[in-house]
Amino acid sequence: MTGADALSDLDLRAEVIRGCRALTSLGLTYGTSGNVSVRRDAGSLFVSPTGMPYEALVPDDVPLVTLDGRWFGRRRPSSEWRFHRDIMGARAEVGAIVHAHSRHATALACTGRGIPAFHYMVAVAGGADIRCAPYHPFGTQELSDAALTALDGRKACLLGHHGIIAVGRDLDAALKLAGEVESLAAQYCTALALGDVGLLDEAEMRRVLEKFRTYGRQEAADPGLTAGGEILPEASARS
Repeated sequence: MTGADALSDLDLRAEVIRGCRALTSLGLTYGTSGNVSVRRDAGSLFVSPTGMPYEALVPDDVPLVTLDGRWFGRRRPSSEWRFHRDIMGARAEVGAIVHAHSRHATALACTGRGIPAFHYMVAVAGGADIRCAPYHPFGTQELSDAALTALDGRKACLLGHHGIIAVGRDLDAALKLAGEVESLAAQYCTALALGDVGLLDEAEMRRVLEKFRTYGRQEAADPGLTAGGEILPEASARS
């Protein structure tokens, strides 16, 4: 995906459907308990419809929601449209949002726990921890406000007694992050079951976050590594 501005409305609606189906195929949610949005432009987004089986969706089922609270299409948007709208409105860099009830992340959220710095990969969500927003009923403005607070400086959060939100520059990034958070949640649940869990301190997490700025980039410098070119050297003789 090269950006919302390169895709037609039909393509963007198809992306929402792809995201919904990925939530179930990746084991991040069950039934229709998750929802997905993809940014259309600065003032609107496509959001998955409420209460429809993902496998039955066609592009015309995916409604458009504007930042001023209007919706267009033949199906009503997800009951969680408020936090999709509010996150898109507050975070210009966000191109897609996924919400799921993944098993381990939801288990932590049901105990009021976020995910602390027990593992350096917590930094994948943009900070030294992954916060858990306090409980509010689904679909409410109070829940949306709490989610925005928990997402401040972060790309993912848990929702108390509810589930997870993950955001990304595009749908693939948001889905990948949701999977990473669920994996971290599973590891943290296991660590809690084993006993006391040590945490990385603030200084170490700052160091990790700095390293994450170039994580996965082909052009990233490494003082201990020198590029030798694309042509492989001759293999040395084997004894």
